[in-house]
Amino acid sequence: MTSAEKLKNLLELEVIPDLEVAIDELFEEIDKAKNASKEQKEDLAELREMRTECFAIVEELKRNELEDDEIEELLAELVDMKTAE
Repeated sequence: MTSAEKLKNLLELEVIPDLEVAIDELFEEIDKAKNASKEQKEDLAELREMRTECFAIVEELKRNELEDDEIEELLAELVDMKTAE
């Protein structure tokens, strides 16, 4: 499996679903409180931006638009993030 395939799988199977769960949980918290705090609004915006960036990376991978060094760097960064959890 190439690094590009590993990165795509990591994004599609782990990172994006994790972000979507976090977004859903934050929406539930906001719904229970009936109001979003400034911090929750910022967190929600950040999570959505991260999800959008992940989808963009997947699209770039599908179009073969990323250089090998970029792929390796992104893969290493995401693996570090996942292992830090």
